Amino acid sequence: MTTAILSLTHLIKPSSLQEGKPPVMFMFHGYGSNEEDLYSFAPELPEQLCVISVRAPYPMEPFGYAWYAINFDAEKGKWSDDKQAMLSRDKIMAFIDEACEAYGLDENRITLLGFSQGTILSYAVALSYPEKIKNIVALSGYINQNIIAEEYMTKNHENLRIYASHGQVDQVIPPEWAQKIPEFLNELGIDYVYEEFPVGHGVAPQNFHSFKKWLEDKI
Repeated sequence: MTTAILSLTHLIKPSSLQEGKPPVMFMFHGYGSNEEDLYSFAPELPEQLCVISVRAPYPMEPFGYAWYAINFDAEKGKWSDDKQAMLSRDKIMAFIDEACEAYGLDENRITLLGFSQGTILSYAVALSYPEKIKNIVALSGYINQNIIAEEYMTKNHENLRIYASHGQVDQVIPPEWAQKIPEFLNELGIDYVYEEFPVGHGVAPQNFHSFKKWLEDKI
């Protein structure tokens, strides 16, 4: 399959399906990484999935990309550029529509997989537009309510499914932030699995196998 020129740079692994519109997984990497990072998962995922790994829009120095800036200020401490994050949220949603049309993908079977900053954006997209997204695999991230569309509470989230996991000794995103996820999802009536693993800011093999098994039942 030839990679189409769309609004965001990406890698694509075609579905094994020969007929009809295949389900699709969009991957969103973490801060300072690129589209090749999570793409290494692609060969191990269900063959019927079309996998599209997306590069964040903002280049960093000396290398890597970000979905939004994280600033380190002597007075404020560490803070995220929420306005830039919301721009990326909308860029992602536009890209999903573009890619589904360009590659003939099933708009009703869209899964998002994120890591760290990519997870934060995946939550923002799916909770803002639950009518568009079927599943999220949310690795080592948290929910930033400031970047979700203002009217999200009025949306119906009942068809959304979420697998969330976090490292118990994560020194980048504190586990306490991730532990707030279940209560938030319960309030919206979202079906979810939340797991923790004895690792830092990364994806342990048992974590991968767990979300892969969960995914096989959801696509």
